[in-house]
Amino acid sequence: MDGPRAGMTTVMSRYLYALGRFSYRKRWLVLVTWLAVLAGVAGAGLGLGGQPSDSFSIPGTESQQAVEQLQQKLPAFGGAQTQVTFAATGDRTLSDSATAAAIDRAVAEVGRIPDVAMAAGPAQTRLASPDGRVALGTVQWRAPPGEVDDAALEKLETAMAPAVDAGVQVEYSGSVFPDYKVEVPELPEIIGIAVAFLILVVTFGSLLAAGMPIITACVGVGIGALGIFAVAAFVEMPSAAMSLALMLGLSCGIDYALFILNRYRTNLLLLRPREESIGLAVGTAGSAVVFAALTVIIALCGLAVVGIPFLTYMGLAAAVSVLVALLIALTLLPALLGFAGGRIAKFIRTPLQPGRAKEVAQVAAYTPQRTMGAKWARTVVRFRRPVLLIGVAGLILIGLPTFDMHLGLPSGATQAESNTSRRAYDITAAHLGPGFNGPLLVVADTSKSSDPAAVRTIAANIGRESGVVTAAPAMADNGAAVIQVIPETGPNDTATADLVKRIRADRDAITAGTGATIQVGGTTASNIDTSDKLAAALPIFLVVVVGLAFVLLTIAFRAALVPITSIVGFLLSVFAAMGVQVAIFQWGWAAGILGVTPGETISFLPIIVLAIVFGLSSDYQVFVVSRIKEELAKQDDALEAIRVGVGLSARVVTAAALIMFGVFIAFLVGGDPIIKSVGLTLAVGVFLDAFVVRLTLIPAVLAMLGDKAWAHSRWFDKYVPDVDIEGTALERDADYSTSSR
Repeated sequence: MDGPRAGMTTVMSRYLYALGRFSYRKRWLVLVTWLAVLAGVAGAGLGLGGQPSDSFSIPGTESQQAVEQLQQKLPAFGGAQTQVTFAATGDRTLSDSATAAAIDRAVAEVGRIPDVAMAAGPAQTRLASPDGRVALGTVQWRAPPGEVDDAALEKLETAMAPAVDAGVQVEYSGSVFPDYKVEVPELPEIIGIAVAFLILVVTFGSLLAAGMPIITACVGVGIGALGIFAVAAFVEMPSAAMSLALMLGLSCGIDYALFILNRYRTNLLLLRPREESIGLAVGTAGSAVVFAALTVIIALCGLAVVGIPFLTYMGLAAAVSVLVALLIALTLLPALLGFAGGRIAKFIRTPLQPGRAKEVAQVAAYTPQRTMGAKWARTVVRFRRPVLLIGVAGLILIGLPTFDMHLGLPSGATQAESNTSRRAYDITAAHLGPGFNGPLLVVADTSKSSDPAAVRTIAANIGRESGVVTAAPAMADNGAAVIQVIPETGPNDTATADLVKRIRADRDAITAGTGATIQVGGTTASNIDTSDKLAAALPIFLVVVVGLAFVLLTIAFRAALVPITSIVGFLLSVFAAMGVQVAIFQWGWAAGILGVTPGETISFLPIIVLAIVFGLSSDYQVFVVSRIKEELAKQDDALEAIRVGVGLSARVVTAAALIMFGVFIAFLVGGDPIIKSVGLTLAVGVFLDAFVVRLTLIPAVLAMLGDKAWAHSRWFDKYVPDVDIEGTALERDADYSTSSR
């Protein structure tokens, strides 16, 4: 290749090569710049006083429109709601005069809390069990969910002291209640860092080398986390964005530094000068890291397609964290390697490889065909057809439970037994019925109605709907009314979702002759609307994200079949991971061991898993296949290129995948079912994708395709630039200059 086409071919790898050498030479400038960025972001994050919130809204849904109407006309019902469950203990009932009086005093105290718009006890709600042992009260807050102050919830508990002193068991549920917030423990991150450090020590045989990716990743995570606090001063940044940004910023930051550092040490073992070694590492492995990071960023930004601000901000925050991790790996890591000097290539004895760390590294550098990865690749290539058949069949079998997936948002029924909402749910379901745990709020607009009995008529018509226990007016004022509807079934039962849809479909008949209009809202209806909107957005999300990534990977590998194998492999990985999730969190397999209560699949879990696993699977695809293509450029034997390429990449991809797995699986130590389900599903997805798909099935498919895998049309050569993701030209130039010397 010659002329302008040659310059076009290597432009990215050459820029990265120059960037790596610049960062190495100007190490103090690079270090001070990143520390200044960290200090600046810290100043903004702490100075602006921004705080992530737990506000949650779904624009465009009927339940959200009902909330907005209540906020305008009935502010008392426009905020968050707490349902209070009163249960008698011993032989008494709640109707005993002393007990009833104590409950009334407690409810009156709640009503005096400044943040409370309205408080109603059993005497007002008239929601009590037939045996008189359980009754319900409600607390309406002025602020929406996520903005109710923790101190106000503590005052709620304090105000209930008269009832508790009278021997009444008081439990809470609803959109907000004491200790309702999901507190993400710091232990998973600590465990993840510890696991990553151990894996890196075994991989590199050096404490200094193992510490480098940890240090750079922590700097990136610090910038990302503090940046979220700064942005939260201007937009409603969800608190879950912090968890996702930390999870991906830490794992991707370690992985990207790992790939570049591994290439740098290999160059040193090949006796190349340090500055040239870091330039080549950033120009070759760094090119793969750039494309890998771009696929993750595209997948995370694709969450904006769903149209839910909560997910949009989560995706953008995590994408920025990944971008910061990429920039740090390309600049700060080479600078730190400059400070480390020759010590980065020294080896220590490790418990798993006593005295063999240096030997293993030298084998990988000089004779990659002797590595365990190369031996595995030879087995895969030799038995490619049965390997492909068994691997695909196994993933499909594992994923079969996915067809039974039921989407929903968590209720008290899925919480741990120590959680107050779980106790409230069980008590209420046992004594009143499961539907009392998830009442619907039907908002009636009576501003254009002249019928004084319109609200009662609407309530009576709703009460005749199949699946309704009772429907009663709760409040009416300012041309609006609230009707509380109690379903026969629980908040996450499919029959409850059918009831919501049935009321909405029958609204004309329900309001006939009244001149009023109705909207179905409340927490239960909002959860149903959220699940429906997420389910409808999944196909669009897949098309947009997979389409963009296909274009990106096609440019990277200059072949259409390779990106197709990547996408199919990703779909198999996600299908299998979701199957494991359904089997455990819905069917209850091994639920006791993991400490989870079977329930529904969290409605936003599939789209989160799709985004993250797709990005990470593309990472591993780039790292494995780029080395295969690099070897193919050195020889004409496609099968041998697979054997050597996998041998060169297997060790570092294994380390990266195990680090990701460790970070994700550590979230099982949390008590919240949402965190557990996200952590386990991502851990399974990453593990299967790295070891079954990328290191097994992809080499088997490429071996079956042979040279056809890399075929492309003539117009491709003419119009699509060759970005030289493998840095082949750089390696060739470096080898030429070395031989000339």
